[in-house]
This record gives sequence, structure tokens and C-alpha cells, in this order.
Amino acid sequence: MNKEWILLHLNEAREELTDTIQEMEQNPEYDFGEYFVAMMHLYNHLNTAWNSRDASPERVKACTAEEFERWRQFPTDIDMSVT
Repeated sequence: MNKEWILLHLNEAREELTDTIQEMEQNPEYDFGEYFVAMMHLYNHLNTAWNSRDASPERVKACTAEEFERWRQFPTDIDMSVT
């Protein structure tokens, strides 16, 4: 696992989540558009942290636009079904 890369994305996700919660609690005008953008940003970092967890620092630096787009997508290897 590339812990440094994962931590970068998890810290970004934590910051977004903290900011989103604070904004929703304090701003009565907070609307769906703001929520939508915040969740896109949050999932971008969570998904990238998971999907690229094994990418070496060299692979991260040299990643293509296609790879980065794949890393951003919701994971396909996590079973979210209830058992």
C-alpha cells in the first residue's frame, strides 16, 4: 500500500467532510448544489484512496488521465450488499 498517497486523499476527504458538516449546520441557505459539489469532492478522494492504494509513488507521478479517471470511480471490488 502507498500509505503516503492514501493519507493525502483521506486527509482531503476528512477536510471536505468536516467542512460540509459545519456548513450544513451553520448555513440555513445551504442547498443541494453545494451538497452535490461537496459529495463529488469527498467521493473523489475516498475512491482514489481505495482504487489507487497499491500504486507506487512513481506510478502516481506518471499516471495518465485515464488512470486517474478510473481511480476516481466508485470501487467495484467492495461488496456493499447486506448479508
